[in-house]
This record gives sequence, structure tokens and C-alpha cells, in this order.
Amino acid sequence: MNFEYLNNNNVVFLQGVVENNPVFSHAVMDENFYTFNLRVNRLSGNDDILPITISAKLMENIKEGNKLALRGQFRSFNKIIDGKSKLILSIFLREICPWDDEANSNTIELNGYICKAPIYRNTPLSREICDLLLAVNRNYNKSDYIPCIAWGRNAQFVNTMQVGTKIKVVGRVQSRTYNKKIEGSDEVINKVAYEVSISNLAVYNDETA
Repeated sequence: MNFEYLNNNNVVFLQGVVENNPVFSHAVMDENFYTFNLRVNRLSGNDDILPITISAKLMENIKEGNKLALRGQFRSFNKIIDGKSKLILSIFLREICPWDDEANSNTIELNGYICKAPIYRNTPLSREICDLLLAVNRNYNKSDYIPCIAWGRNAQFVNTMQVGTKIKVVGRVQSRTYNKKIEGSDEVINKVAYEVSISNLAVYNDETA
């Protein structure tokens, strides 16, 4: 199996400020992992607050308020919450990088398969949007399921694609808050979703590899 090829299916680069000190998450094969949030600026002036998972081996200088540049992968896993399976998303930190004031602070490239029929819609402001879910292969016969959103002509293009189509997308990882009404009650709670906002996409073939 070509592990380097699979690693290149899912590449994230982020620069931001550590929002909180890391807290213990889980252990795998005697290796401890921690989580924290990274605040990443948008060009619009808003911020994305993104969840980061890190090995204890890389945690030196990961402290609240510190600047951090990283390269990693956008990963997912299913967790049972209140008897229901929920898709949990996080950036898995693979490498700490030098800070670069000239770099784009939030970029992601994915090569994956459309695994659910795209959902095309229009916003109240008549913007065209298409939601899709990408299955992205990684090492050890695992896959990550990454929610993505396309806009305008990209939304029109991806809406014509069939389940199973392999595509390459470039964009940024974003956090988005929304209100959700609790079932059987009038109570509304604030929720946060994480997804890839697509800037470019193409059907994957040898020329786009």
C-alpha cells in the first residue's frame, strides 16, 4: 500500500492562535492524545474556531495564546451520543511548521469519493449552495467522511455528479454556528458545525493527481 499517496489525499495547513491549553482526549497503543481549539482568522475579519488533536509527543509550546502553524489531516470518527451515532470532526496535527506571515492561514486539499447524493439549494439571499459528503481514504484501510460545501458554479457542477465520483477539492476548513431546536421541546440550543468550504474542484484523474 502506498502510504505517502494516501497521506496526500488529505492535507491541511493552518496558522492561528491557541485558544485553550490542551486537554486529554484518548490513548492509542500507549500514546496519549490531547485536544485544543485553534482560532484562525478569515479574510472577512471573522474567525474560525477549529478543533485540533495532537500527540503528547508534539505538545511542547502548545499553550493558550501562543501562535501555531501546523500541517495535518481533517479526520472523522463516529461517536455514540444519547444513543445516536454522531460524526465527530477534528484536525489531526502531523507536523508543527514555521510561522509564515505571507502564507494563506487556512488551506485544505482533499481527494475523495462522493458518498451521498449532493444536496443543492438556494440561500435566502439566492446564493446557490451544494452540500456533499466526501469519503477520503487513509492508511490502514480507514476512511474519513468530510462534509463539504460548494458555491455558485461549483455548486451547479458538483450537483450533476453521481455517488462514487472521485473528485479533488481545494478550499478551507470552516466552523459555522447554527440554532437547533431540541426534539419534543421549544428549547433552542447553539451548535457548531465543521466543513470544507470549496474554492476549486475537479473530477479526479491522472492529470489532477
